[in-house]
Amino acid sequence: MTTMQASLWMVIVLVGLAIAFDFMNGFHDAANSIATVVSTGVLKPFQAVAFAAFFNLLAIGVFHLSVAATVGKGIVEPGVVDVHVVFGALIGAITWNLLTWYYGIPSSSSHALIGGIVGAVMAKAGSSVLVAGGILKTVAFIFVSPLLGFLLGALMMVLVAWVFRHATPSRIDKWFRRLQLVSAGAYSLGHGGNDAQKTIGIIWMLLIATGYSSPTDASPPVWTIVSCYVAIALGTMFGGWRIVKTMGQKITKLKPVGGFCAETGGALTLFFATFLGIPVSTTHTITGAIVGVGASQRMSAVRWGVAGNIVWAWIFTIPASAFVAAIAYWISLSLF
Repeated sequence: MTTMQASLWMVIVLVGLAIAFDFMNGFHDAANSIATVVSTGVLKPFQAVAFAAFFNLLAIGVFHLSVAATVGKGIVEPGVVDVHVVFGALIGAITWNLLTWYYGIPSSSSHALIGGIVGAVMAKAGSSVLVAGGILKTVAFIFVSPLLGFLLGALMMVLVAWVFRHATPSRIDKWFRRLQLVSAGAYSLGHGGNDAQKTIGIIWMLLIATGYSSPTDASPPVWTIVSCYVAIALGTMFGGWRIVKTMGQKITKLKPVGGFCAETGGALTLFFATFLGIPVSTTHTITGAIVGVGASQRMSAVRWGVAGNIVWAWIFTIPASAFVAAIAYWISLSLF
């Protein structure tokens, strides 16, 4: 087998692994889109995942590929990435996703992938080849996205309470059961738009590194865009039910009005980050929004112990996935 053929087969294998990660991203993060709409009883579980998957896929025609460009070109200096780095990054991200899914912890697939890239690259060439700007804005939004989600969720709840102060609880419940479909659709749109692009970015990174795409290309091949959006939508269809329970009921009890406010606040945060080309965590964002909704009613409405455990998982995501990615990188050197 020639070197080019070996390289082609390795690219095919790694693209398949990336698509598997993207599917798992949808599976793992389905709770972000559907937990509130299921826990409030607005949609049945199967209806909710089908609804969310549709809007995940619809995002392909809505958002510019700015997040994909950040991941593909803005995290690591050109020329450093090779098949071993991509393999290590994906194994690190997939391992962390599986671990947190098993224990029902709402962690970030996005930051697991970024951590995987960082760990594999540092194992190869050290920290000097990392692009500080791309890393810093990604790390900053670990804190910014949940805080912004918290503020917008709380503000939405306060605004809605004031606007509908004279309405009866039964009428409010009836209206927001319908409006929650709008907010859930918007959040799923933002989820697809930001998260699918991260996998597009790493495939683009791989294609550039192996010579199948040029660093000067304005966008990756169309097949990468379509396959990644389809994969995340299919992953959402299968859903991660362990995490749905944590997100939907364990942090705070939600009614349709609260679900609407949390999803709307979270969606606005995702739209803003995607517009800026920043890969953010949809998990962090919706968790912050849910906590904001609960806290706007009364502080005791939030189970702060559960929220605290989730925050610890956020803190460990990047270093844990980076550690596994570094080990996977070194193993890959002897495998291929």
